[in-house]
Amino acid sequence: MAQPEMIPGAQALLRVFKEEGVDFFFGYIGGNVIPIYDALYDSDIRDILPRHEQGAAHAADGYSRVTGKTGVCMATSGPGACNLVTGIATAYMDSIPMVAITGQVKTHLVGTDGFQEADTTGITLPITKHNYLIKDPHEVERLPDIIREAFYLARSGRPGPVLVDIPFDVSIGCVPWAERNIEALDAYETSPVPSEADIDRAAAMVDAAERPVLLIGGGIVTSEASAEVYQLAEMGSLPVVHTLMAKGCFPETHELSMGMPGMHGAAYASYALQHADLLIVVGARFDDRITGSLEHFAPDAKVIHIDIDAAELDKVRVAQCPIQADAKSALGMLIEAIKPREIGEWERQVQKFRHDHPLAYGDPGDGIAPQWVVEKLYEVTGGKAIVTTEVGQNQMWAAHYYPLEEPRRWCTSGGLGTMGYGHPAALGAQLGRPDELVVDIAGDGSIQMCIQELATGVINKLPIKIIILNNSYLGMVRQWQDMFFDKRYSGVDLTGNPDFVKLAEAYDAVGLRATTRDEVVPVLEQAMEVTDRPTVVDVSVVQEENVFPMIPAGKSFDELLECPMKPDN
Repeated sequence: MAQPEMIPGAQALLRVFKEEGVDFFFGYIGGNVIPIYDALYDSDIRDILPRHEQGAAHAADGYSRVTGKTGVCMATSGPGACNLVTGIATAYMDSIPMVAITGQVKTHLVGTDGFQEADTTGITLPITKHNYLIKDPHEVERLPDIIREAFYLARSGRPGPVLVDIPFDVSIGCVPWAERNIEALDAYETSPVPSEADIDRAAAMVDAAERPVLLIGGGIVTSEASAEVYQLAEMGSLPVVHTLMAKGCFPETHELSMGMPGMHGAAYASYALQHADLLIVVGARFDDRITGSLEHFAPDAKVIHIDIDAAELDKVRVAQCPIQADAKSALGMLIEAIKPREIGEWERQVQKFRHDHPLAYGDPGDGIAPQWVVEKLYEVTGGKAIVTTEVGQNQMWAAHYYPLEEPRRWCTSGGLGTMGYGHPAALGAQLGRPDELVVDIAGDGSIQMCIQELATGVINKLPIKIIILNNSYLGMVRQWQDMFFDKRYSGVDLTGNPDFVKLAEAYDAVGLRATTRDEVVPVLEQAMEVTDRPTVVDVSVVQEENVFPMIPAGKSFDELLECPMKPDN
């Protein structure tokens, strides 16, 4: 029997990268990953060097969201690995496939509090699908398959981040190279397939419903099921409500699109949910920002819940028809099983909700309304941009006023709500889809969390556009203090912000500013003409504009319950 080829662990890692189609990753070098970077010197795989490890993780995340591929980030041991944590947690909460590689001290030093040692696997255990510390001889021998397994786990089932912690001596030591055989991996399993009985039961519920609503979540993006959603909605004349993560999975300009519901959503979307007698929930998890008080949420609705992750079924809302399955396959079967449905009284009532309770904002007088800026951005870009966001009011205004027609054109931190996400995510998105226009809609607070990544964008000639809705506040927290704490503004005043135009220019990016309404469109148009570096557009918006509607989490939607369609009215 032929002896296996023996190669350094660092080379084995890069070989698996090539197998997995990794052309570049986002990594920050340090002492315990030097062997990997030394092997990289002779490789055609690129390292995109961020200016902070958090930026590396967010960039890998943004790359994954717009391409559907697995993003890769890398950091050294100790502080480098710890700086990845926020980005890993962001990806975990939003089910984004990512592989994080971290260096570690030599195996004999693990557990001794060696220089730059941290228990990386222990720290990240709650925020990864799985993680590995390659320490024991058996694990070292399996290094190539463990890396393959990390990629497989990251993208299979419900996706998420997987971390592999590689000690310095494992990187420089030799390991046996084994050929790729995914089905032989310990983690390999086939996707669950819905039974015909489950689909027949779901179809009977859809056919019997008088007030059905289709609620879609991020699982639609993952399973590439947008076409099935469209077909099911049109065939069944189903009003479609989407979570923040599913923006673009159903065309937002379609007459059946009811937008995003809940705490920061459109009132008419929440009306539709509240008065439904059936919720067809696909790839969504009943987030508290949507449900509010559970005992008041959609009180008359039966639930069909389709999700790849069995742990989500009956976790928050008990479903009369829970189905563990991939969204695309389950929706395909459901389309074949239901009867066509014509537009009726319920659909007309839903349209009345939209007419009676539209998204709106007040006249700011001589000031600039942030919602208006997003509307003008939509017009200037023709609605064709890939949009990333920071977190806060800017995020919600982007969600409401920049409608999308396609999936994988929206990158935002939904579950964790990570300030600083949008800028590095835009860099990853631009690298993943270099021919597309990528815009980060930002606030003046969030953008400063990872502002140093302007250097990354300039060096790599990435023409992202950063539109700062500058109100000199941490706006969403100020809004809460306005509405629920008697305007006792504490810790939210950002007086002392830098001059963002000069800051951009200091990085050799382009800096532009708009302080009047008349300047906004010309400045946005000027920004779109820049093709070789990032452009920062600082727009001075009215300071105390709020996101509406706003219903605090944990409260009820009682004000939405009175409706002529309810059977008891």
